[in-house]
Amino acid sequence: MSNIGGVIKSIRDIFRKDPGLSGDAQRIEQLGWMIFLKLFDDKDKEKELLDLKYKSAIPAELQWRNWAENDEGITGDELILFVNNKLFPQLKELPVTADNRLGVIIRNIFDGTNNYMKSGTTFRQAINKLNEIDFNSSKEHHIFNAIYEDILQGLATKKDTGEFYTPRAVTQFIIDMVNPQLGEKLKDPANGTGGFLVCAIEHLRHQVKNVADLKILQETITGTELKPLPFMLSVINLIIHDIEVPQIENGDSLSRELTSIRQADRVDVIVTNPPFGGVVGDGMETNFPLNYRTKESADLFLILFIQLLKEGGRAGIVLPDGSLTGEGVKARVREKLLTDCNLHTIIRLPQSVFAPYATVNTNLLFFEKGKKTKEVWYYQHTMPEGYKAYSKTKPIRIEEFEDIKNWWKNREESEVSWKVSIDTIKERGFDLDIKNPNKVVEEVVYDKKAIIANLEKSFQASLVLLNELKSF
Repeated sequence: MSNIGGVIKSIRDIFRKDPGLSGDAQRIEQLGWMIFLKLFDDKDKEKELLDLKYKSAIPAELQWRNWAENDEGITGDELILFVNNKLFPQLKELPVTADNRLGVIIRNIFDGTNNYMKSGTTFRQAINKLNEIDFNSSKEHHIFNAIYEDILQGLATKKDTGEFYTPRAVTQFIIDMVNPQLGEKLKDPANGTGGFLVCAIEHLRHQVKNVADLKILQETITGTELKPLPFMLSVINLIIHDIEVPQIENGDSLSRELTSIRQADRVDVIVTNPPFGGVVGDGMETNFPLNYRTKESADLFLILFIQLLKEGGRAGIVLPDGSLTGEGVKARVREKLLTDCNLHTIIRLPQSVFAPYATVNTNLLFFEKGKKTKEVWYYQHTMPEGYKAYSKTKPIRIEEFEDIKNWWKNREESEVSWKVSIDTIKERGFDLDIKNPNKVVEEVVYDKKAIIANLEKSFQASLVLLNELKSF
Protein backbone atom coordinates (compact mmCIF):
# COMPACT_ATOMS: atom_id res chain seq x y z
CA MET A 1 0.00 0.00 0.00
CA SER A 2 2.87 2.34 0.75
CA ASN A 3 3.65 2.77 -2.98
CA ILE A 4 0.28 4.14 -4.14
CA GLY A 5 -0.26 5.75 -0.75
CA GLY A 6 3.14 7.38 -1.16
CA VAL A 7 2.27 8.60 -4.67
CA ILE A 8 -0.98 10.22 -3.49
CA LYS A 9 0.80 11.78 -0.50
CA SER A 10 3.54 13.16 -2.78
CA ILE A 11 0.92 14.70 -5.07
CA ARG A 12 -0.78 16.37 -2.13
CA ASP A 13 2.60 17.73 -0.97
CA ILE A 14 3.22 19.10 -4.49
CA PHE A 15 -0.25 20.71 -4.42
CA ARG A 16 0.71 22.59 -1.24
CA LYS A 17 3.44 24.39 -3.19
CA ASP A 18 0.98 25.77 -5.74
CA PRO A 19 -0.45 29.25 -4.97
CA GLY A 20 -3.76 28.45 -6.68
CA LEU A 21 -4.82 25.66 -4.33
CA SER A 22 -6.20 26.41 -0.89
CA GLY A 23 -7.90 23.95 1.43
CA ASP A 24 -8.53 20.21 1.30
CA ALA A 25 -11.76 20.39 -0.70
CA GLN A 26 -9.94 22.16 -3.58
CA ARG A 27 -7.02 19.75 -3.41
CA ILE A 28 -9.38 16.76 -3.54
CA GLU A 29 -11.29 18.27 -6.48
CA GLN A 30 -8.01 18.84 -8.35
CA LEU A 31 -6.76 15.33 -7.57
CA GLY A 32 -10.21 13.98 -8.46
CA TRP A 33 -10.39 15.22 -12.06
CA MET A 34 -6.76 14.29 -12.70
CA ILE A 35 -7.39 10.75 -11.42
CA PHE A 36 -10.57 10.63 -13.51
CA LEU A 37 -8.77 11.42 -16.79
CA LYS A 38 -5.86 9.07 -16.06
CA LEU A 39 -8.20 6.26 -14.95
CA PHE A 40 -10.43 6.83 -17.98
CA ASP A 41 -7.44 6.64 -20.35
CA ASP A 42 -6.10 3.48 -18.69
CA LYS A 43 -9.52 1.85 -19.13
CA ASP A 44 -9.67 3.08 -22.75
CA LYS A 45 -6.36 1.38 -23.50
CA GLU A 46 -7.71 -1.86 -22.10
CA LYS A 47 -10.86 -1.60 -24.22
CA GLU A 48 -8.82 -0.82 -27.35
CA LEU A 49 -6.88 -4.06 -26.90
CA LEU A 50 -10.11 -6.07 -26.60
CA ASP A 51 -12.02 -4.33 -29.36
CA LEU A 52 -10.25 -2.86 -32.41
CA LYS A 53 -13.35 -0.81 -33.30
CA TYR A 54 -13.55 0.83 -29.86
CA LYS A 55 -13.50 4.64 -29.91
CA SER A 56 -13.02 6.70 -26.77
CA ALA A 57 -15.63 9.24 -25.66
CA ILE A 58 -12.75 11.71 -25.17
CA PRO A 59 -11.25 13.32 -28.34
CA ALA A 60 -7.66 12.15 -29.05
CA GLU A 61 -6.04 15.52 -28.38
CA LEU A 62 -7.58 15.63 -24.89
CA GLN A 63 -6.75 12.05 -23.90
CA TRP A 64 -4.37 11.81 -20.94
CA ARG A 65 -1.80 9.86 -23.03
CA ASN A 66 -1.49 12.72 -25.51
CA TRP A 67 -0.80 15.65 -23.16
CA ALA A 68 0.07 14.23 -19.74
CA GLU A 69 1.63 10.78 -20.09
CA ASN A 70 5.04 11.85 -21.40
CA ASP A 71 7.11 13.02 -18.42
CA GLU A 72 8.96 15.40 -20.73
CA GLY A 73 5.68 16.74 -22.18
CA ILE A 74 4.22 20.24 -22.02
CA THR A 75 4.86 22.17 -18.82
CA GLY A 76 4.91 25.73 -17.44
CA ASP A 77 2.55 28.31 -18.96
CA GLU A 78 1.94 26.11 -22.01
CA LEU A 79 0.44 23.41 -19.76
CA ILE A 80 -1.77 25.83 -17.81
CA LEU A 81 -3.01 27.44 -21.06
CA PHE A 82 -3.78 24.02 -22.56
CA VAL A 83 -5.76 22.90 -19.51
CA ASN A 84 -7.67 26.18 -19.03
CA ASN A 85 -8.27 27.13 -22.67
CA LYS A 86 -8.60 23.77 -24.39
CA LEU A 87 -9.07 20.76 -22.09
CA PHE A 88 -11.77 22.17 -19.82
CA PRO A 89 -13.78 24.19 -22.39
CA GLN A 90 -13.86 21.27 -24.86
CA LEU A 91 -14.78 18.64 -22.28
CA LYS A 92 -17.55 20.91 -20.96
CA GLU A 93 -18.95 21.18 -24.49
CA LEU A 94 -18.35 17.57 -25.51
CA PRO A 95 -20.84 16.74 -28.30
CA VAL A 96 -23.03 13.91 -27.03
CA THR A 97 -25.79 11.75 -28.39
CA ALA A 98 -28.63 10.40 -26.26
CA ASP A 99 -27.12 6.91 -26.05
CA ASN A 100 -23.64 8.21 -25.15
CA ARG A 101 -23.97 7.98 -21.37
CA LEU A 102 -20.21 8.36 -20.80
CA GLY A 103 -20.10 11.59 -22.79
CA VAL A 104 -22.85 13.05 -20.59
CA ILE A 105 -20.95 12.02 -17.45
CA ILE A 106 -17.71 13.62 -18.71
CA ARG A 107 -19.52 16.85 -19.56
CA ASN A 108 -21.19 16.96 -16.15
CA ILE A 109 -17.93 16.34 -14.33
CA PHE A 110 -16.02 19.11 -16.12
CA ASP A 111 -18.96 21.48 -15.95
CA GLY A 112 -18.83 21.39 -12.15
CA THR A 113 -15.04 21.17 -11.71
CA ASN A 114 -12.13 23.58 -11.79
CA ASN A 115 -8.43 23.63 -12.44
CA TYR A 116 -7.08 25.56 -9.48
CA MET A 117 -3.35 25.16 -10.22
CA LYS A 118 -1.53 28.32 -11.26
CA SER A 119 2.02 26.98 -11.71
CA GLY A 120 2.60 24.79 -14.74
CA THR A 121 5.81 23.36 -13.28
CA THR A 122 4.25 22.12 -10.03
CA PHE A 123 1.34 20.86 -12.16
CA ARG A 124 3.78 18.84 -14.32
CA GLN A 125 5.39 17.41 -11.16
CA ALA A 126 1.96 16.26 -9.90
CA ILE A 127 1.08 14.73 -13.31
CA ASN A 128 4.39 12.83 -13.48
CA LYS A 129 3.79 11.48 -9.98
CA LEU A 130 0.27 10.29 -10.91
CA ASN A 131 1.72 8.50 -13.95
CA GLU A 132 3.37 6.07 -11.54
CA ILE A 133 -0.03 4.43 -10.95
CA ASP A 134 -1.35 1.87 -13.44
CA PHE A 135 -5.09 1.55 -12.90
CA ASN A 136 -5.23 -1.62 -15.00
CA SER A 137 -2.93 -3.57 -12.68
CA SER A 138 -5.16 -5.73 -10.48
CA LYS A 139 -2.78 -5.53 -7.52
CA GLU A 140 -2.66 -1.74 -7.69
CA HIS A 141 -6.39 -1.64 -8.36
CA HIS A 142 -7.13 -3.32 -5.02
CA ILE A 143 -4.69 -1.10 -3.13
CA PHE A 144 -6.04 2.05 -4.77
CA ASN A 145 -9.51 1.16 -3.46
CA ALA A 146 -8.19 1.37 0.08
CA ILE A 147 -6.37 4.66 -0.60
CA TYR A 148 -9.46 6.11 -2.26
CA GLU A 149 -11.60 5.12 0.73
CA ASP A 150 -9.05 6.98 2.87
CA ILE A 151 -9.34 10.11 0.69
CA LEU A 152 -13.13 10.00 1.10
CA GLN A 153 -12.83 9.55 4.85
CA GLY A 154 -10.56 12.58 4.86
CA LEU A 155 -13.46 14.50 3.36
CA ALA A 156 -15.76 13.21 6.09
CA THR A 157 -13.84 15.04 8.80
CA LYS A 158 -14.30 18.40 7.09
CA LYS A 159 -17.31 20.42 8.21
CA ASP A 160 -18.31 21.45 4.69
CA THR A 161 -17.80 18.10 2.95
CA GLY A 162 -18.53 15.50 5.65
CA GLU A 163 -22.12 15.18 4.48
CA PHE A 164 -20.94 13.12 1.50
CA TYR A 165 -19.58 10.28 3.59
CA THR A 166 -21.39 7.54 5.53
CA PRO A 167 -19.20 5.33 7.75
CA ARG A 168 -18.35 2.14 5.90
CA ALA A 169 -19.70 -0.09 8.68
CA VAL A 170 -23.14 1.58 8.41
CA THR A 171 -23.38 1.15 4.62
CA GLN A 172 -22.15 -2.44 4.93
CA PHE A 173 -24.72 -3.31 7.60
CA ILE A 174 -27.60 -1.76 5.61
CA ILE A 175 -26.59 -3.67 2.45
CA ASP A 176 -26.21 -6.93 4.41
CA MET A 177 -29.70 -6.58 5.89
CA VAL A 178 -31.48 -5.39 2.72
CA ASN A 179 -29.59 -8.14 0.82
CA PRO A 180 -29.97 -7.01 -2.82
CA GLN A 181 -30.16 -9.76 -5.44
CA LEU A 182 -28.72 -9.76 -8.95
CA GLY A 183 -31.34 -8.47 -11.38
CA GLU A 184 -33.00 -6.20 -8.85
CA LYS A 185 -32.82 -2.51 -9.67
CA LEU A 186 -31.06 -0.64 -6.85
CA LYS A 187 -30.94 3.12 -6.36
CA ASP A 188 -29.36 5.67 -4.05
CA PRO A 189 -31.18 8.96 -4.77
CA ALA A 190 -28.57 11.00 -2.84
CA ASN A 191 -25.48 8.94 -3.50
CA GLY A 192 -22.71 11.25 -2.22
CA THR A 193 -19.35 9.69 -3.06
CA GLY A 194 -20.98 6.35 -3.93
CA GLY A 195 -20.45 4.40 -0.69
CA PHE A 196 -23.77 2.54 -0.78
CA LEU A 197 -23.46 1.78 -4.50
CA VAL A 198 -19.95 0.34 -4.12
CA CYS A 199 -21.04 -1.74 -1.13
CA ALA A 200 -23.94 -3.08 -3.21
CA ILE A 201 -21.61 -3.87 -6.14
CA GLU A 202 -19.30 -5.85 -3.84
CA HIS A 203 -22.29 -7.68 -2.36
CA LEU A 204 -23.70 -8.56 -5.80
CA ARG A 205 -20.38 -9.53 -7.35
CA HIS A 206 -20.52 -12.86 -5.49
CA GLN A 207 -23.71 -13.64 -7.46
CA VAL A 208 -22.11 -12.95 -10.87
CA LYS A 209 -21.39 -16.19 -12.73
CA ASN A 210 -20.84 -15.06 -16.35
CA VAL A 211 -20.64 -12.12 -18.78
CA ALA A 212 -24.44 -11.81 -18.99
CA ASP A 213 -24.64 -11.50 -15.18
CA LEU A 214 -21.96 -8.83 -15.25
CA LYS A 215 -23.99 -6.84 -17.79
CA ILE A 216 -27.04 -7.05 -15.48
CA LEU A 217 -24.96 -5.80 -12.55
CA GLN A 218 -23.63 -2.87 -14.63
CA GLU A 219 -27.13 -1.76 -15.58
CA THR A 220 -29.03 -2.18 -12.30
CA ILE A 221 -26.93 -0.06 -9.91
CA THR A 222 -28.15 3.55 -10.14
CA GLY A 223 -27.73 6.81 -8.29
CA THR A 224 -28.25 10.56 -8.31
CA GLU A 225 -26.02 13.24 -6.81
CA LEU A 226 -26.50 17.00 -6.97
CA LYS A 227 -23.15 18.45 -5.87
CA PRO A 228 -20.28 18.45 -8.39
CA LEU A 229 -17.46 17.17 -6.12
CA PRO A 230 -19.21 14.08 -4.74
CA PHE A 231 -20.73 13.41 -8.18
CA MET A 232 -17.24 13.25 -9.70
CA LEU A 233 -15.87 11.16 -6.81
CA SER A 234 -18.76 8.69 -7.06
CA VAL A 235 -18.19 8.24 -10.81
CA ILE A 236 -14.50 7.50 -10.15
CA ASN A 237 -15.49 5.16 -7.31
CA LEU A 238 -17.73 3.10 -9.62
CA ILE A 239 -15.21 3.01 -12.50
CA ILE A 240 -12.56 1.77 -10.06
CA HIS A 241 -15.04 -0.98 -9.16
CA ASP A 242 -15.25 -2.02 -12.83
CA ILE A 243 -18.56 -0.36 -13.67
CA GLU A 244 -17.76 0.75 -17.23
CA VAL A 245 -20.59 3.27 -17.55
CA PRO A 246 -21.75 4.42 -14.10
CA GLN A 247 -25.53 4.96 -14.07
CA ILE A 248 -25.25 8.09 -11.95
CA GLU A 249 -27.16 11.26 -12.75
CA ASN A 250 -25.89 14.70 -11.83
CA GLY A 251 -28.99 16.40 -10.47
CA ASP A 252 -31.42 16.84 -7.60
CA SER A 253 -33.72 13.86 -6.94
CA LEU A 254 -36.28 16.25 -5.43
CA SER A 255 -36.56 18.32 -8.63
CA ARG A 256 -38.94 15.90 -10.30
CA GLU A 257 -42.70 16.07 -9.84
CA LEU A 258 -43.73 13.18 -7.65
CA THR A 259 -46.71 12.30 -9.84
CA SER A 260 -44.45 11.95 -12.90
CA ILE A 261 -42.77 8.86 -11.38
CA ARG A 262 -44.23 5.91 -13.28
CA GLN A 263 -43.91 2.15 -12.87
CA ALA A 264 -40.91 2.05 -15.24
CA ASP A 265 -39.01 4.44 -12.94
CA ARG A 266 -39.57 2.35 -9.83
CA VAL A 267 -36.87 0.26 -8.18
CA ASP A 268 -36.61 -2.87 -6.04
CA VAL A 269 -34.13 -1.54 -3.51
CA ILE A 270 -33.31 1.89 -2.06
CA VAL A 271 -30.25 2.29 0.17
CA THR A 272 -29.26 5.80 1.15
CA ASN A 273 -28.28 8.43 3.68
CA PRO A 274 -30.29 11.43 2.43
CA PRO A 275 -29.21 14.96 3.33
CA PHE A 276 -30.90 16.08 6.52
CA GLY A 277 -31.06 19.21 8.58
CA GLY A 278 -30.88 21.10 5.31
CA VAL A 279 -33.41 23.28 3.59
CA VAL A 280 -34.37 22.22 0.06
CA GLY A 281 -33.83 24.42 -2.99
CA ASP A 282 -36.36 27.11 -3.90
CA GLY A 283 -39.69 25.71 -5.02
CA MET A 284 -38.60 22.06 -4.76
CA GLU A 285 -41.39 21.34 -2.28
CA THR A 286 -43.99 22.25 -4.93
CA ASN A 287 -43.11 18.97 -6.69
CA PHE A 288 -44.87 17.23 -3.78
CA PRO A 289 -48.56 17.00 -2.85
CA LEU A 290 -49.80 19.86 -0.70
CA ASN A 291 -50.12 17.94 2.58
CA TYR A 292 -46.48 16.79 2.44
CA ARG A 293 -44.85 20.10 1.54
CA THR A 294 -41.98 21.07 3.80
CA LYS A 295 -38.54 22.66 3.54
CA GLU A 296 -36.91 19.81 5.52
CA SER A 297 -35.03 17.69 2.99
CA ALA A 298 -35.14 14.39 4.94
CA ASP A 299 -38.97 14.42 5.06
CA LEU A 300 -39.33 15.10 1.32
CA PHE A 301 -36.81 12.37 0.56
CA LEU A 302 -38.87 9.91 2.64
CA ILE A 303 -41.98 10.66 0.53
CA LEU A 304 -39.85 10.29 -2.62
CA PHE A 305 -38.54 6.86 -1.49
CA ILE A 306 -42.08 5.56 -0.93
CA GLN A 307 -43.03 6.72 -4.44
CA LEU A 308 -39.85 5.28 -6.02
CA LEU A 309 -40.22 1.78 -4.58
CA LYS A 310 -42.04 -0.97 -6.44
CA GLU A 311 -44.68 -2.97 -4.58
CA GLY A 312 -42.66 -5.40 -2.48
CA GLY A 313 -39.58 -3.18 -2.87
CA ARG A 314 -37.47 -2.60 0.23
CA ALA A 315 -35.33 0.13 1.70
CA GLY A 316 -32.61 0.67 4.27
CA ILE A 317 -32.01 4.33 5.06
CA VAL A 318 -30.36 6.65 7.59
CA LEU A 319 -32.62 9.23 9.26
CA PRO A 320 -32.09 11.69 12.15
CA ASP A 321 -34.20 11.66 15.33
CA GLY A 322 -35.88 14.83 14.08
CA SER A 323 -37.62 12.85 11.34
CA LEU A 324 -39.08 10.37 13.83
CA THR A 325 -40.97 13.02 15.77
CA GLY A 326 -42.78 16.35 15.31
CA GLU A 327 -46.32 17.37 14.38
CA GLY A 328 -48.07 18.62 11.25
CA VAL A 329 -46.36 17.70 7.97
CA LYS A 330 -43.83 15.54 9.80
CA ALA A 331 -46.58 13.43 11.36
CA ARG A 332 -48.38 13.10 8.00
CA VAL A 333 -45.15 11.93 6.33
CA ARG A 334 -44.72 9.23 9.00
CA GLU A 335 -48.37 8.22 8.73
CA LYS A 336 -47.91 7.70 4.98
CA LEU A 337 -44.79 5.62 5.62
CA LEU A 338 -46.59 3.38 8.12
CA THR A 339 -49.68 3.07 5.90
CA ASP A 340 -47.96 2.38 2.55
CA CYS A 341 -45.03 0.38 3.93
CA ASN A 342 -44.18 -2.14 6.60
CA LEU A 343 -41.63 -0.30 8.73
CA HIS A 344 -40.40 -3.43 10.48
CA THR A 345 -37.14 -2.27 12.09
CA ILE A 346 -35.52 0.84 13.54
CA ILE A 347 -31.91 0.58 14.71
CA ARG A 348 -31.09 3.45 17.08
CA LEU A 349 -27.47 4.54 16.73
CA PRO A 350 -25.28 6.32 19.30
CA GLN A 351 -24.82 10.06 18.84
CA SER A 352 -21.21 10.11 17.68
CA VAL A 353 -21.48 7.70 14.70
CA PHE A 354 -21.19 10.58 12.21
CA ALA A 355 -18.72 12.61 14.31
CA PRO A 356 -17.07 14.98 13.82
CA TYR A 357 -19.27 16.13 10.92
CA ALA A 358 -22.62 15.71 12.65
CA THR A 359 -23.55 15.03 16.24
CA VAL A 360 -27.27 14.44 15.84
CA ASN A 361 -28.77 11.13 16.89
CA THR A 362 -29.41 8.95 13.86
CA ASN A 363 -31.41 5.82 13.11
CA LEU A 364 -31.42 3.11 10.47
CA LEU A 365 -34.93 2.46 9.12
CA PHE A 366 -35.81 -0.70 7.21
CA PHE A 367 -39.14 -0.97 5.42
CA GLU A 368 -40.97 -2.81 2.66
CA LYS A 369 -43.57 -1.22 0.39
CA GLY A 370 -47.00 -2.70 -0.13
CA LYS A 371 -47.88 -3.93 3.36
CA LYS A 372 -49.13 -1.86 6.29
CA THR A 373 -47.06 -1.64 9.45
CA LYS A 374 -48.48 -3.75 12.29
CA GLU A 375 -45.57 -3.38 14.70
CA VAL A 376 -42.13 -1.81 14.72
CA TRP A 377 -39.11 -3.51 16.27
CA TYR A 378 -36.45 -1.29 17.83
CA TYR A 379 -32.86 -2.15 18.65
CA GLN A 380 -30.58 0.17 20.60
CA HIS A 381 -27.04 -0.14 19.26
CA THR A 382 -24.66 0.38 22.16
CA MET A 383 -21.03 1.49 22.11
CA PRO A 384 -18.27 -1.04 22.66
CA GLU A 385 -16.99 -1.32 26.19
CA GLY A 386 -14.58 1.44 27.15
CA TYR A 387 -15.75 3.81 24.38
CA LYS A 388 -17.05 7.24 25.36
CA ALA A 389 -17.64 8.27 21.74
CA TYR A 390 -16.72 7.33 18.18
CA SER A 391 -14.13 9.47 16.44
CA LYS A 392 -12.02 9.65 13.28
CA THR A 393 -9.48 7.28 14.81
CA LYS A 394 -12.12 5.07 16.46
CA PRO A 395 -14.97 4.78 13.94
CA ILE A 396 -17.90 2.38 14.25
CA ARG A 397 -16.90 -1.11 13.00
CA ILE A 398 -18.94 -3.74 11.14
CA GLU A 399 -18.13 -6.32 13.86
CA GLU A 400 -20.24 -4.27 16.27
CA PHE A 401 -23.35 -5.20 14.28
CA GLU A 402 -22.93 -8.97 14.83
CA ASP A 403 -25.34 -9.03 17.80
CA ILE A 404 -27.97 -7.19 15.76
CA LYS A 405 -27.53 -9.61 12.83
CA ASN A 406 -28.06 -12.57 15.15
CA TRP A 407 -31.11 -10.94 16.72
CA TRP A 408 -32.51 -9.99 13.27
CA LYS A 409 -33.45 -13.58 12.40
CA ASN A 410 -34.71 -14.48 15.88
CA ARG A 411 -36.32 -11.43 17.40
CA GLU A 412 -36.94 -11.24 21.11
CA GLU A 413 -37.34 -8.39 23.54
CA SER A 414 -34.29 -7.66 25.69
CA GLU A 415 -32.49 -4.85 27.46
CA VAL A 416 -31.62 -3.41 24.05
CA SER A 417 -34.60 -4.44 21.90
CA TRP A 418 -38.33 -3.81 22.10
CA LYS A 419 -41.41 -3.79 19.87
CA VAL A 420 -44.22 -1.29 19.62
CA SER A 421 -47.64 -1.94 18.11
CA ILE A 422 -49.15 0.33 15.45
CA ASP A 423 -52.00 1.19 17.85
CA THR A 424 -49.54 2.61 20.37
CA ILE A 425 -47.81 4.56 17.59
CA LYS A 426 -51.17 5.98 16.39
CA GLU A 427 -52.03 7.05 19.95
CA ARG A 428 -48.73 8.91 20.04
CA GLY A 429 -49.64 10.90 16.90
CA PHE A 430 -47.38 8.67 14.76
CA ASP A 431 -44.38 9.65 16.88
CA LEU A 432 -41.63 7.06 16.33
CA ASP A 433 -39.09 8.52 18.75
CA ILE A 434 -39.77 5.79 21.31
CA LYS A 435 -37.16 5.33 24.00
CA ASN A 436 -36.11 1.92 25.27
CA PRO A 437 -38.64 0.79 27.93
CA ASN A 438 -36.49 -2.23 28.92
CA LYS A 439 -33.34 -0.33 29.77
CA VAL A 440 -32.06 -1.37 33.15
CA VAL A 441 -31.37 1.71 35.24
CA GLU A 442 -28.75 1.09 37.87
CA GLU A 443 -29.90 2.21 41.30
CA VAL A 444 -27.60 4.70 42.86
CA VAL A 445 -27.03 3.96 46.54
CA TYR A 446 -26.38 7.14 48.45
CA ASP A 447 -24.04 7.20 51.47
CA LYS A 448 -25.96 9.54 53.81
CA LYS A 449 -23.14 9.91 56.35
CA ALA A 450 -20.68 10.97 53.62
CA ILE A 451 -23.16 13.50 52.22
CA ILE A 452 -23.75 15.06 55.66
CA ALA A 453 -19.98 15.20 56.33
CA ASN A 454 -19.39 16.95 52.96
CA LEU A 455 -22.15 19.46 53.65
CA GLU A 456 -20.72 20.27 57.10
CA LYS A 457 -17.28 20.82 55.52
CA SER A 458 -18.82 23.09 52.90
CA PHE A 459 -20.74 25.14 55.50
CA GLN A 460 -17.59 25.57 57.61
CA ALA A 461 -15.64 26.85 54.60
CA SER A 462 -18.47 29.29 53.84
CA LEU A 463 -18.44 30.61 57.44
CA VAL A 464 -14.69 31.20 57.28
CA LEU A 465 -15.16 33.21 54.03
CA LEU A 466 -18.08 35.15 55.50
CA ASN A 467 -16.07 36.14 58.61
CA GLU A 468 -13.13 37.26 56.44
CA LEU A 469 -15.47 39.47 54.39
CA LYS A 470 -16.97 40.98 57.58
CA SER A 471 -13.51 41.85 58.92
CA PHE A 472 -12.86 43.93 55.76
